[in-house]
Amino acid sequence: MIKLQAGQHRFTIVHVLDEPGAGGAYHEYEVKNVAPNDTATSKEAPYAVVKFQKGPVTESGVNGIFMEDLLQICRHRLQCFQAGSFACRENALALTKIEEALHWLDHRTKDRQARNVEGTMEK
Repeated sequence: MIKLQAGQHRFTIVHVLDEPGAGGAYHEYEVKNVAPNDTATSKEAPYAVVKFQKGPVTESGVNGIFMEDLLQICRHRLQCFQAGSFACRENALALTKIEEALHWLDHRTKDRQARNVEGTMEK
């Protein structure tokens, strides 16, 4: 099982639950609590299981979320922090980078639509 963990002060751990698909990306992740010895607790249910779209929408239908969905959630949370008492430079910079990521993912989608390959496995 692949374990993903970022930063020194994390209280959660992310596990990859599946094998990579045709495009090389994984589709299922779980977020769990981390015990004091940095191992995921086995008795607790995960906080979240994230299932990404697997396969082209035109062939598989919508069967999971998209990266943009998670980025939208993170953007909204940071906007809320910035509108309240937790506004700071670091949040503003992170917000800018998330908005930039959303911009480029949208740019990719529009390019694929213009080339009539959106929703397919074609490059």
